[in-house]
Amino acid sequence: MKLHLHLLSDSTGETLENIAKAALAQFDDVSVTRHFWPMVRNRPHLERILTEIADNPGLVLFTLVNRDLRAELERRCLALGLPVVPALDTVTDALSRMLGQEAKARPGRQHMLDAAYFARVEAIHYTMAHDDGVSPEGWEDADIVLAGVSRSSKTPTSIYLANRGYKTANIPIVPESPPPDTLFSLGNPLVVGLTTSPDRLVAVRRNRLSALGETRETSYADEEAVKREIAYARRMFADNDWPVIDVTRRSIEETAAAIIKLCEDRRAQRLQGSV
Repeated sequence: MKLHLHLLSDSTGETLENIAKAALAQFDDVSVTRHFWPMVRNRPHLERILTEIADNPGLVLFTLVNRDLRAELERRCLALGLPVVPALDTVTDALSRMLGQEAKARPGRQHMLDAAYFARVEAIHYTMAHDDGVSPEGWEDADIVLAGVSRSSKTPTSIYLANRGYKTANIPIVPESPPPDTLFSLGNPLVVGLTTSPDRLVAVRRNRLSALGETRETSYADEEAVKREIAYARRMFADNDWPVIDVTRRSIEETAAAIIKLCEDRRAQRLQGSV
């Protein structure tokens, strides 16, 4: 099935894109043509978009706080016989009732340069500077330290966590070159071990070598060597009582969510202990 999906936002549209992506993931065999319209804040811009919508009819999702623009979009879509959905209204209305106050009609208010924004920027800078075992003298300043064998998704998971505001360092576990003692004496960060199945790791590493044009046989992608490498890392995780996450069947987002949950549980335990 083919679908034209129109996404209209008065800000960057990031929230709307994530909502659409999550919803579309629930359906199979759908060919989607996305029409993305960010920063819709005036009538002439909306008029141009409505022409495109009429030429490519489909589902219209929007996050517009300007009442006049919303009303015109809904009126014109109704005339065209097209479904039009205000993506955040249900949640916003529920919050308004629970909190007893009207929502602030400000485009992109969630992207204001507040303390949380600058914390994310700081976390990203920290994470990029502490990738792949770099600068161990700064690991104590991390919120999270990820340890794992090569190609166990440490770097992409670290970057995702940084975008959520967590300063994240990651360290490769290599039997021939053990990590510095600093790793085993960290007090502030949560250290998490990442592991995966040997079959998946071999496949990932072979693809990596192929992409690099490397055709020689090496222990890097040898099944028995990989098994020993993973077993070495697992023993290290167990010996240090670090929580372990198997990333074999997890997306980066799922792995990060599990790590964030571990952080929240740890923070709650520390708060209870300080009472």
